[in-house]
Amino acid sequence: MATYAIGDIQGCFGALRKLLAAISFDPEFDRLWLVGDLVNRGPESLATLRFVKGLGEAAITVLGNHDLHLLMVASNLAKPKRNDTLGEILAAPDRDELLCWLRQQPLLHADGNYAMVHAGLLPSWDLAKAASLAREAEAALRAGDYRDFLAELYGDQPDTWSNELSGAARLRVVVNAFTRLRLCSQEGRMEFSYKGEPERAPRGYLPWFDMPDRASRANTIIFGHWSALGLRVRPNLLALDSGCQWGGSLSAVRLEDRQVFQVGCHPPGCH
Repeated sequence: MATYAIGDIQGCFGALRKLLAAISFDPEFDRLWLVGDLVNRGPESLATLRFVKGLGEAAITVLGNHDLHLLMVASNLAKPKRNDTLGEILAAPDRDELLCWLRQQPLLHADGNYAMVHAGLLPSWDLAKAASLAREAEAALRAGDYRDFLAELYGDQPDTWSNELSGAARLRVVVNAFTRLRLCSQEGRMEFSYKGEPERAPRGYLPWFDMPDRASRANTIIFGHWSALGLRVRPNLLALDSGCQWGGSLSAVRLEDRQVFQVGCHPPGCH
């Protein structure tokens, strides 16, 4: 039995099939950890969603910003963006079943010394704090009135965590950290506009994982979201978004021995 952590798929189902063949994935024995953004930008979001859902307990996925965007668009709380490829899901006969399943997925998954999120953790959050906050947002997303939660989800403010936050503002900060974070300041202020290489980050900001005295540094954090960062493997960090949807590669790391597996992606279609 092996556990493979895999980077952002974003509807690149052909690349996912190639990667699973390369690792000889067997759902009877092996497990997949997926860093979120199952859908959007690639051409086969519906097939990807159906496949991962069909794996049942053989796959664990956390929610990414594109997954949440799908839920927003499906709830008529956001308009599709120019490069979205979500139409096939929205028109599918099993649309409601797929979207309901997606809403049940976590923002954070932890097992042993590993923790997986889509984007990052704020430097002041240790794993126990992050897990507690994730449960708050997950409960809101899974509730019967989840559209009320989604209606307040979009926005960049507040951009700093405080234990005094409550209501929609509190949950927005939590979700933004888990699904959108790349850079932050020493004070924990999140910067959302920059998507480039970390070495060229705006003055006063660092990648969240490079912040001094980060409270989660004792754990190995698995994440994606930052294609310009690329694949980075450190003792306490696995960054797995290697830009498949942009013609890069789809990456997997076998957690038992940190062996890396990659397949090339070729747009359009990331096959």
